[in-house]
This record gives sequence, structure tokens and C-alpha cells, in this order.
Amino acid sequence: MKTVIAVDAMGGDHGPSVTVPACLDYLAAREEAQLLLVGLAEPLAAELARLGASGHPRIEVVPATEVVGMDEDIRTAIRTKRHSSMRVAIDLVKQGRAQACVSAGNTGALMGTAKFVLKTLPGIDRPAICGVLPTRKGTVYVLDLGANADCTPDHLLQFAVMGATLVEAVEERSRPSVGLLNIGSEEIKGNEVVKKAGELLKASTLDFHGNVEGNDIYNGTTDVVVCDGFVGNVALKTSEGLARMMGEFIKQEYSRNVLTRLAALVSLPVIKAFRRRLDHRRYNGATLLGLRGIVVKSHGSADRLAFATALERADSEVRHGLNERIGAEIERLHALGVLAGSSRPAPQAEAAA
Repeated sequence: MKTVIAVDAMGGDHGPSVTVPACLDYLAAREEAQLLLVGLAEPLAAELARLGASGHPRIEVVPATEVVGMDEDIRTAIRTKRHSSMRVAIDLVKQGRAQACVSAGNTGALMGTAKFVLKTLPGIDRPAICGVLPTRKGTVYVLDLGANADCTPDHLLQFAVMGATLVEAVEERSRPSVGLLNIGSEEIKGNEVVKKAGELLKASTLDFHGNVEGNDIYNGTTDVVVCDGFVGNVALKTSEGLARMMGEFIKQEYSRNVLTRLAALVSLPVIKAFRRRLDHRRYNGATLLGLRGIVVKSHGSADRLAFATALERADSEVRHGLNERIGAEIERLHALGVLAGSSRPAPQAEAAA
């Protein structure tokens, strides 16, 4: 299967100096893939020439005249920067020229622009940011990680359906388990939104484990953890801060004196294995679930390896037909009466749109 991905090559903290080499790494691993590099023509041409990749047969440069800044206001990005690399890349998905878009740019602008251009899938009220994290047992998918600070119980149920479908498709796990992030495992815990969401999840056809706490995320208690974007983003940033602190502490302890430096040399293989297991670059790429097109958000500070990982994530979701599977699952659950209300899809009208 040929995969075509539109890349916002100007996004992130480093722009083409990272995105272009990462794209070449991805293409070397995926012989059937093609990339549409979107960005300012001169910087892209210069970077491709530096890497000896000018005229690459599976790279097409699509020019853009603007760049969305990392601190850009969402409304400004949508209304005034219609020719930005981010907007053009998303437009390519809308036009059908690309099957997915990958960007390391401003998260708010990317979500806002993608939702404005692509719209949500039938039956989905709001898109959610879904990321993958390492656990003691493997990995866990967590959503929402920041797109929706306030959610209704129905939104959380939709997130659960999308997250479970993602894991089932990409990880090929049959009936992945779903946990609802809460301040306790008991059903009586939490605010009214979480309690009601728990009732909806329990009544659904999902493999609902029940409430999970923060420590369950890294214990690997469930395959999917669902929460609102406020809680999810706080949990994610706390985890990132803790990982950095642990790395710094280990480095400080091994650097204290000659003996600890010698100990560091002896234990170097263990240190390297430990760092690899916690290397955030290997888990880079958060999916904007619920849109009529696949959009993957790379971390803004991503290096070459991390951005290539985000490209691989988008590739996998395209090859596994993620959006089609989410759409089919949402429609099936509406037919069963599990999902109901204003978000219910109207198949003929939606198809025409």
C-alpha cells in the first residue's frame, strides 16, 4: 500500500534542519511511501541539497509562503495564515492528495486549523489528542492530552471508543481494556462528569475496567486511559518533568567522584538500556483523533529520531485504516443505542458532505 504524507517541514523548534533528515530516514525504511514536504521553498531546497537529496523521486516540495509561530494565536493562525506550511499541509489531506499530515508546530494552531479544515468524523463532537506512553507491561494510550479542558460524559465516552479503536487497529489488540482516570478506583469517587462517564462506559460494549488512578497509567493496568484534556495535559507534563529529573539525578550521582565515575563505566550497558526504555523520542507523535483525516502532532522540540517516529505513527494509522474503523465503530454503537443524542451521525447527509 502506498502511503502519502504531507509534512509541515517548517514546524517545531528546529524546522527543516530536523524535519528533512527525519523524512529521509522514514523514506529509507518505507520504500512504498511518498512525502509532500510543505514549507518555504528556499530553506527546503537548501536542506535537501545539503543532504544530497535534491530531486528525490519520492519527495515533492509543496511551497508555502508563511510559517505559524510556536506562540501564534489560534485565531490568527486560522484567519490570517491561510498559506502557512501548516495550513497547506492540512489542505493537502482535505484535497485527497495526502492521507495524513504530520507537524511539530503550535499544538493549539494545529488542532484549531485541522478541525476548521477537515471537520470531525460523523458522530464525533470533539477531536481529542491521543498519545502513547511506556508502562511496566508495554505501552498505554492516553486521551485527551490537552485539546478539551472541559468535557461532558458523552465526550469521554467518544474518546474511549476512539482510543480503543486506535489500539485495536494499530497494536492489533483484541478488545483493548479502557480505564477512566479518577482520584480513586471506587465508583463513588470523582466529580459528577466522571461518575456519569463511568456509568456510560459501564453500559457500553467496550471492555471497561473501571476507574484507574494516576499510578495505574505506568503500571499498565489498562490499554487505554480516558480523561479530559485538563487532567491529561497536567499528567503528561508532570510525567515529562519527572523523567527529566530522574535522568539528572542519576547523572549527578554518577558524577560525584572518581569512584562513582568508575561505577558509571561498569554500569554503562544498564544505563543505556534504562535510557532507551524511557526515551520519549521512541513514543513521539500524538494523534488528533476524531477528524476526517489523520493528523499527527510531533513534539515541538523533536529531534531527527523523534520526528521520524511521528512519521511512522502516521504511516501505521493510514495502513491500518484507522479513520474508517473509527467511523464504522461509531456508527455501530449508535445503531445499538450506546451512543445517542445530538452527535448521532446522519449517514446520507454526512456522506454527501
